[in-house]
Amino acid sequence: MASPHDIVREDWLALTQEDILAPGQPVFDCHHHLWDRPEGRYRSEELMDDMGAGHDVRASVYVQCRTGYRDDGPEVLRPVGEVETVLDWTSGQERFPVGIVAMADLQLGDGVRPVLDALIEAGAGRVKGIRNTTAWHADPVVRSNPNPPPEGLLRTDTFRDGARAVAAHGLTLDVWAYQTQLDEVRALAEAVPELTVIIDHCGGPLGVGPHDRFGPDNFNAWRDALAPVAALPNTRIKIGGFGLGVFGWRYADGALPPHSETLAGDWRPWVETCLALFGPDRAMFESNFPVDKGQVGYRTLWNAFKRLAAPLGRDEQDALFWRSAARTYGIDEQIFAHDYGRISS
Repeated sequence: MASPHDIVREDWLALTQEDILAPGQPVFDCHHHLWDRPEGRYRSEELMDDMGAGHDVRASVYVQCRTGYRDDGPEVLRPVGEVETVLDWTSGQERFPVGIVAMADLQLGDGVRPVLDALIEAGAGRVKGIRNTTAWHADPVVRSNPNPPPEGLLRTDTFRDGARAVAAHGLTLDVWAYQTQLDEVRALAEAVPELTVIIDHCGGPLGVGPHDRFGPDNFNAWRDALAPVAALPNTRIKIGGFGLGVFGWRYADGALPPHSETLAGDWRPWVETCLALFGPDRAMFESNFPVDKGQVGYRTLWNAFKRLAAPLGRDEQDALFWRSAARTYGIDEQIFAHDYGRISS
């Protein structure tokens, strides 16, 4: 199926340029992708150009997106090719990415263990977690993946057995699910308390199809479904993903790219709710690039997050911008304590 994401237009993004806010704030971009697809290329060169746009980005985490699977061999091991491809594309970069969230089919149940072993071996210490394609909605308008998964994966016994294997391997589990699936996410995290479950993209607040982005009932439904997830001590949340089409914002339709003041104003209710539920020590900002790049530039995105974090204390800001992600993924915090110098774009 065709990509549901907005096409990246570098010339359009260049129409809005901002000065960097809080340039001394270390940043850990804990969620981005790399790919080379018909709709566009985003490999190491493009990633480093964005990360060198002025913010003090110290490290990143790559998250699976079906890049570079093996063309042959056992089907269950083909996702190992994604780890191999990413390490090949980023050869010579130790911190971009410093961690990889890979794909292993958790519908294999306990049988996923050899796949996890192969991923860990291929990653040479960088594979930190696993993610499956799980975001599903009955309305075809609500679609964030070119190949949507079948309904109900998160609540199967085999998926939970696979999740237990992930925990046994010392890995985390990223979950991308819509607000309508958050009860399934809660049940999964509750059933596998030894597993750290990372909720991607604010828990999928929806603003398309039957979901009114500005409707208080829709907002309250998202918040009320997210609260029991946040109440579990083994859950974390990534704050970002607002450029996803399913969120309902249409910045890409504007004559000019949005300014960070606009973004901060638009996103504040969702960001403040995530922080109220999880607290800064269990929350982390993410870019979700290049998905979100169709609607907002990298410099502008992090400026918006800095505006949103401005009322917080320094320790809380550090938690959001790097510490929570580093501790969640087991990354050396010294990366953020020392001055490495800025990335050159």
